[in-house]
Amino acid sequence: MSLSRRNFVIATSVAAGGSMVLSACSSGGGKSGNTGHAGTDKYTGHVTVGTKEDSTGPAPEIPGARKGGNITGLGPSDFSHLDPQRIYFAWNSSVGNLYIRALTGYKIAMDGTMKLVGDLATDTGTMSDGGKTWTFTLKDGLKWDDGSELTVEDVRHGIERGFASFTTEGAQYVQTALVGSTDFRSKYKGPFSGKHLDSIVTDKAKKTITLKLKQARPDLNFTMAMHSYGAVPVGHDTKDKYDKDPVSSGPYKIAQHSIDKSMKLVRNPHWDPKTDAIRNAYPDSFTFEFGTESLPATDRLIAQSGGDQYSVMAYSGVPAERLQKVLGDAQLKKRTINGLLSGLYYYAINCKRITDPKVRQALNYAWPLEQIRRIYGGESAGDYATSIISPDILGYAHQDVYDKAKKPQGDPVKAKALLKEAGKVGQKIVYTYPKGGNDAYEKTKVVIVNALKAAGFDPVVKPVDQGSYYDQVQQVDNSFDVMWFGWSPDWPTGYTVMQPLFDGGTIANGSNNVSQLNVSWVNDAIKKNAVIADPKAAGDAWEALDKKIMTELAPIIPETFQRRFYLYGEKVGGALFDPLFSAFVMYKLYVKA
Repeated sequence: MSLSRRNFVIATSVAAGGSMVLSACSSGGGKSGNTGHAGTDKYTGHVTVGTKEDSTGPAPEIPGARKGGNITGLGPSDFSHLDPQRIYFAWNSSVGNLYIRALTGYKIAMDGTMKLVGDLATDTGTMSDGGKTWTFTLKDGLKWDDGSELTVEDVRHGIERGFASFTTEGAQYVQTALVGSTDFRSKYKGPFSGKHLDSIVTDKAKKTITLKLKQARPDLNFTMAMHSYGAVPVGHDTKDKYDKDPVSSGPYKIAQHSIDKSMKLVRNPHWDPKTDAIRNAYPDSFTFEFGTESLPATDRLIAQSGGDQYSVMAYSGVPAERLQKVLGDAQLKKRTINGLLSGLYYYAINCKRITDPKVRQALNYAWPLEQIRRIYGGESAGDYATSIISPDILGYAHQDVYDKAKKPQGDPVKAKALLKEAGKVGQKIVYTYPKGGNDAYEKTKVVIVNALKAAGFDPVVKPVDQGSYYDQVQQVDNSFDVMWFGWSPDWPTGYTVMQPLFDGGTIANGSNNVSQLNVSWVNDAIKKNAVIADPKAAGDAWEALDKKIMTELAPIIPETFQRRFYLYGEKVGGALFDPLFSAFVMYKLYVKA
């Protein structure tokens, strides 16, 4: 399943991430075992599936928090979509948490640990038939912002809307599983056709909704936490116009929205905290101010003039040119949160062109991670990545096949020895990266070329304009050997990494399998692991596959788990990095007395 770049996570906290992005949606949280960890965040990687008790509201109170006041979020741009079924981008999801509720969601503790819990549902669902059937029961007391009851029909409606012709921006996992085809719109046109899917069964009296899948999905409970599957009221659906004025089931509702200028959310009086184990709702309102880029936003929060002491950097982080100033000042550093971006920055090796695994292994040994990270901003820029699976994935075990933690500067001697074994000393390597808008890539080009030469390669650099970069590297017949790339999972299981990036069946123009890896035992392992019902066993299986792929095939060169820093005003309490969307956990913020 090929995921759209529409929901890229914009990495703006360091020079390396100022203009390019990661595919897919942020999710998860983790603890880095890498050396040189410079953050003070609660990044633990502890993601578990909660119980019915964990799913029961209200959410735990934050010590010292109080109700009242307004929090202002400074963002570089407006939200591209507010309709749940059109949300597949972390910035949109950050505000979506305030007014959208789905069957499941993530309960984030103040120490950064997470539990998947029932949000609208009483728990995380009941699976049967090997993952082909899932049943959820709704909580009592759920209401929309007009006071009407939120029903299982509304939940079904939200899922079925994902088939509509105007909701193409959202996730496609559930639609595909329900009808057994990626061409799901040819099978069902959505609820506005006057028909319901036979594969979704609701019982209003029992408050149950059952999804009967054509494809087994033991991790569907994670999938249902995506805002793309949020509930929408049948009686108030304005179709494509719903994007402008969605109805709220969360603690806040949209009161005002001036496109590209501002948006204000106020309390939803019909939200009952007893039904919500996830969200606190301390401020009376949230105001989002659009058009403030990361540098002026940082300078405003450093100065804290006027109402900025009640403000946060809502999405774009502290830029490289202010990072040392902020971290070097004890008072400013106290007013920061930080965390690793979900997912992985890496270099895809074109296995169709570089067919010898020893050459790909040599590239991994040769790659200068230390020099690259120094250009990105040093330890503050993030942690060395040494595996395919990132710390936010269930089962993460910190693989390091190429000893990059010990020798992050690269090992040209070992690399050249492998090339000699393969009879490939002097192997030409065509390297590409996104050109324009970010001089960090120009600088990393130099250290990469030097490292490759020292290891016995013949590097050729062919940068591509950033506007067409993905279009070019995602072509099957591209002319590149090593390509800068990135990926972030939609939920924290190995399937959302391994399947999009290494399933040979996905190879096509526009595919995220940029390495064009197509190995039968990898394809078979992905299919086998995808239906393992036990989360721990599945995590162990994905980790084992990670190690085997990197050891035997080396289709990528992992680079960094990048870090983002955010600054906030001194009157803001409850500041916590959101491991799901790489932003503030908005619903935990409060105004200090």
